[in-house]
Amino acid sequence: MHEFAVASDAHAQLIPITPEVQAAVAALGVTDGAVLVHVPHTTAAVTVNEGADPDVAADLLRRFDALVPWRDPADSHDEGNSAAHFKSSLVGCSSVLPVVGGKLALGTWQAVFFCEFDGPRRRRVQVFAVRDKAG
Repeated sequence: MHEFAVASDAHAQLIPITPEVQAAVAALGVTDGAVLVHVPHTTAAVTVNEGADPDVAADLLRRFDALVPWRDPADSHDEGNSAAHFKSSLVGCSSVLPVVGGKLALGTWQAVFFCEFDGPRRRRVQVFAVRDKAG
């Protein structure tokens, strides 16, 4: 397992982490196969989406906020961050990414993003080599 830190500076933010995940692929020695990118937090997530146009990330955050507003009087969670928990569950805390020839096999426009839903905070991202029983 390889781990790196991500620091958010906003309440909600999509932070590109493709270079850090690619460095983890190299550090783990994965040449062909896959890696599991995992965020061990209940108010954060990881996703793959367009990385070329930063408006896409801004649009995603805006849509998440429209779908799940930060404050809802029906929420019971004492910490007041139920929306962040919901968004984390909606997006997901892990993603399996293919690796070919030692490189992440992403599409032309794809990038890996750390999704902060309850920041600013310092978080961890874990990358695991996915191996079969023979490897």
